[in-house]
Amino acid sequence: MLEFRRCPVDEEPAASLVRAMSADIAALYDGLDLAGPDMPKAGPDELGLPGGTFVVGFEDGVAVCCGGVKRLPDGACEIKRMFVVPDARGRGVARTLLAELERRARELGYAVARLDTGPRQTRAQRMYERAGYVAIENFNANPVASFFGEKRL
Repeated sequence: MLEFRRCPVDEEPAASLVRAMSADIAALYDGLDLAGPDMPKAGPDELGLPGGTFVVGFEDGVAVCCGGVKRLPDGACEIKRMFVVPDARGRGVARTLLAELERRARELGYAVARLDTGPRQTRAQRMYERAGYVAIENFNANPVASFFGEKRL
């Protein structure tokens, strides 16, 4: 069973999980830097209150996943920095994390959530589509993403 706690993205254990996620993405996409100038922003300002949040999921006291919610200019939110540690993959942790992020987005007053994923993350895209995200146009100018999804919360 997962226990979720709010944690600033730049504090432990969130910071270590985000570094691991960034390393995974860099390995998948030939050194891509998620903090690069052409990438959508998702730091402490974006993933903090009042318009956003960041959570870490714990299993038996061990941090196994993380993700955040960010306010978009049109009043929708974007789900960012979803990550599950390798040892916890394949057990539904990502689906549970996504549901928690959607719940937190609703608590923050959002009615629409958006997200994106890249062409080498087909399992993530399938999970998002199964969760009800429908394909939309590129909403965040992410130069790497190939799937942009939206869901009414």
